[in-house]
Amino acid sequence: MDLDALRFASFKLLDDAIEDWSTTVRNLAELKEAADKGLRGAANKANWTGENATVSKEFIGKTAGEFEDAHTQAESIRNILRDTRGELQGYQDKLQAAISRGLKKNLTVTSTQGGGFTVTMNIHPDRAAKGTTVPEHDAKDVTALRDEVQKILDGATESDNSASRVLKALVDQTELGFSDASYKNRDSAADALKRADDLAKLAKKNPEDLTEREFDRLNDGLKKYANDDLFAAEFATSLGARGTLDFWAGINDPNGPRDLRIGRSDQFDELQKNLSLTLANASQSDTVGMTEWKNTMVGLVDKPVSREGVYAIGGQVMSNLMRWGDFDDKFLHRYGDKLIETEKKFTGNGRHGAWQPLGMDPMLNHTGTDSGWDPMTGYLKALSNNPDAATQFLNDTFVTKNEDHDFTEEKGGKEVKRSLTNFDYLFEERDWPQELDSKGEDSIAGRNNLAMAIEAATTGHPAGEMPTVDTPPHNAAQAKLMESLVTSISEDPGRLTDHGYMSDSVGQITSEYLADINRATADAAPGNDSITRLFPIAGVPAELDHKDVTRFLVSLGQNPEGYAAVEVGQKTYMARLMDHHLNPDLPESQRYEQGAETTVREIARRSGEIGGTLGIGRTEAVLGPGNEQDGDFEYEVTQEKNLIAGTVGLGVAVGTSFIATPAVGAGVGAAAGTVTSLVLEQFYKDSEPEFRKELGSDIAERWENTKDANTAMSHNAAVAAADAHRSPYADQVEEWTRMGTQDGFNDASTAGHHMARDLETEIPD
Repeated sequence: MDLDALRFASFKLLDDAIEDWSTTVRNLAELKEAADKGLRGAANKANWTGENATVSKEFIGKTAGEFEDAHTQAESIRNILRDTRGELQGYQDKLQAAISRGLKKNLTVTSTQGGGFTVTMNIHPDRAAKGTTVPEHDAKDVTALRDEVQKILDGATESDNSASRVLKALVDQTELGFSDASYKNRDSAADALKRADDLAKLAKKNPEDLTEREFDRLNDGLKKYANDDLFAAEFATSLGARGTLDFWAGINDPNGPRDLRIGRSDQFDELQKNLSLTLANASQSDTVGMTEWKNTMVGLVDKPVSREGVYAIGGQVMSNLMRWGDFDDKFLHRYGDKLIETEKKFTGNGRHGAWQPLGMDPMLNHTGTDSGWDPMTGYLKALSNNPDAATQFLNDTFVTKNEDHDFTEEKGGKEVKRSLTNFDYLFEERDWPQELDSKGEDSIAGRNNLAMAIEAATTGHPAGEMPTVDTPPHNAAQAKLMESLVTSISEDPGRLTDHGYMSDSVGQITSEYLADINRATADAAPGNDSITRLFPIAGVPAELDHKDVTRFLVSLGQNPEGYAAVEVGQKTYMARLMDHHLNPDLPESQRYEQGAETTVREIARRSGEIGGTLGIGRTEAVLGPGNEQDGDFEYEVTQEKNLIAGTVGLGVAVGTSFIATPAVGAGVGAAAGTVTSLVLEQFYKDSEPEFRKELGSDIAERWENTKDANTAMSHNAAVAAADAHRSPYADQVEEWTRMGTQDGFNDASTAGHHMARDLETEIPD
């Protein structure tokens, strides 16, 4: 910064800008609150149906989020401007003070051409007025004043330049819309960029030259700044896509950094996580540098990354740096397309397996679940954190009928080539590589991550999380994938039962498609208006076949976690449904026209069939060759019940496809104090013994105990709803639910006999 520019600077324009941005911040704060409480709140309470349920509600939610991001970005800009103004004013004050002190020693600071300055004598003693005493000074005073002024100018220059850099970096984060990066002042933003550059330099070093102290600096820095938007984008850009791959491959080279492998190998897992979180955050940036980074990384998926004879390709390395965080949708989709293209090339379009690790291969993953040599494993974990990308990827085509492959199906008495989606290939046909986990046991990571990716893809929220009031109803692509999942497991139950660890995800999926499942058991014709009223669905329903649902539920019921998710979910959904239909204020257009008795009996019947079908699966697991323990089922049911019951007042995350009226809480659960909340709380209280009921070791005894428990819970749900709404049918619902549950268990027995060839235990009549 020039001497005169700082010395005579007027900050009026900057003050005006700060005031304007402060006004903008206040206005956006009001708009943000209005969008959140008004726009989003109204959308979540509205009775959405059809396209409005799957498109408009989600759009409104994103729009409300944009107001929040706009407020955050405006506040950050205002804070940076205000902080910079304060710093420059401070430097100006220091400069004026230094010049004044110099004058007291007969020294003056004068600007020179080109932006420099010089320190000279102010008044030569020979030219001083008669009788005037000129202050004395020496060479040290001149040097000291020169150095002080230069230091002030350097500080002001750094403040001005860094402010310019961080403001530009902030607005460059998003090509469209606003960034959610939040900074309280210029220093914090500038420090993030500086730390990113410093740590990227460490990561660029030859791993063999990286000391343990430098490793710690890198790991600690990534941990601290992983969620900082400017840091993440600057670090990734500075390191580069190729540099990212070279760093992780080099760190894990068995012939590489010996000191780090000895002294820091126990921290490689944390570094992997911190680096993944940083890159995920960086991928959300639209800066020119990050756009280039993403394009280059996709291009490197099938390119070699090797050191001293250890060979891996880019996809194998990068997929292990994608296991944490939410990566950009478009990047994940393009990366996945390239990974599938590479998979097809390496497997002969799926004819054989690939990615089998050998003893000399580097350990690219440090979670203890797998070696990381199969790039699909890490990529599927990334998809499990990004529902939209997961839905698109799993529905994409793997091979068409016209490609050269060996996948066939029978049509018209002939065996013809079939087309496969990525779901079909991964869930049904892929030869998964065999490898061990850190305990020396067969790794389950690949298929388990696939199940989590399917969970995200079908539900619309990250795997392992519960839906919220902002989770949109199911769209056509999600429903299509659910249909494929149910049909596939029905066709070959071993696809699930041979890999029971997938059942927690499949169980959660099913609990969020209970309206669709209940509809399927009713055997109504497509478009039947009565069934759509009895089991209302906002969004796109999954069209499921009754027989497929039966085989699917029996398979899922053989795993304690899968059984618990659906058993508890169905009973909660039943209680919610009773509350909905026994509400006297329910609009006529939504009312099931068959009357209260038929309504209650039909709800109990469908719930009874689902409970009975799950019971067949549980019996097969306990009394058949599965050797499961009843105690495991009871434990998981208790855990699931506590999870759901504990959220009754805040929003019950079960059956989000059931969105009936605002009174039901827009499909996720009523707010504390509403009728639905009271109904569910009473239902859980009354049904506690039934959730814990022992079933016995005799098949017939187990069947009767299961039926009695289901009957009691149907009764409790109906009574709680009838009492809450002061229904005139409160003294009749017990008989209605008993008859409905009895019919439902008869239906389950009949339907279950179609699976007899797949089961070891006998199904009661």
